[in-house]
Amino acid sequence: MTDTVGHSSSLNGLRPLAMLALGKTGADIERLVREVRRKLRREGRTMTWADLEAALRDGQAVMSDDLRWRASVHEAGHALVYTLTGIAEVKAASIGLHGLGMVATAAHHHLPQNEAWLMNTMAAILAGRVAEMLIVGEVLAGAGAGEESDLARAMDMALAAETRLGFSCHQPLVYRSPGAAVNELAYDRELADRVNARLITAETIARKLIEEHHDLHREIATRLSATGIIAGDELREMIDSANGGAA
Repeated sequence: MTDTVGHSSSLNGLRPLAMLALGKTGADIERLVREVRRKLRREGRTMTWADLEAALRDGQAVMSDDLRWRASVHEAGHALVYTLTGIAEVKAASIGLHGLGMVATAAHHHLPQNEAWLMNTMAAILAGRVAEMLIVGEVLAGAGAGEESDLARAMDMALAAETRLGFSCHQPLVYRSPGAAVNELAYDRELADRVNARLITAETIARKLIEEHHDLHREIATRLSATGIIAGDELREMIDSANGGAA
């Protein structure tokens, strides 16, 4: 790099930038830095942390107060259930930076990927939608908007459990490929019922955790709405404090 950042290169300067960059690829970051450099060369000045932060924040979703609160409730639900189940480590929760919102996680690879792991993972995926229902009283379409949506991901896991992971009580040894399983789901009512039952069970897990930690969930959502982003360690401190300092 020929350009230098004008402010101290301390971790305190890098930390907020790293959080804002969550969800972006290395290529995305390289492209963004090149664009900032070109702009600053024309202005005849050196890059600062503030320039990078402004670039990372550029293009944030414009949200009304109501939508910002709904997004915060949704992402706080994910973050809380991921942490309470221990399925994954939450790196950060954000709203407005990557679409309406995002929770960045790192999987705990030491966990056995058994049926309990699967159901808790599904619960964490569905927790945003559950939180919306509990706090707002309705859900937005975003939970089911596209192949990477919460509902699509949870349904794929439930279908896999019933058709190829060996977790089904009905013909557990019969393996169906993903494509065949999706086709079968369209006309096999019993399979659809079993998949739906798994989704309801996972939703119930999420609902129980959010209801038991109602005040904590609202606290996380309120802070997220106010700040736009919460680091994983900050989230865990909030949870530990609410649980009396338990790890």
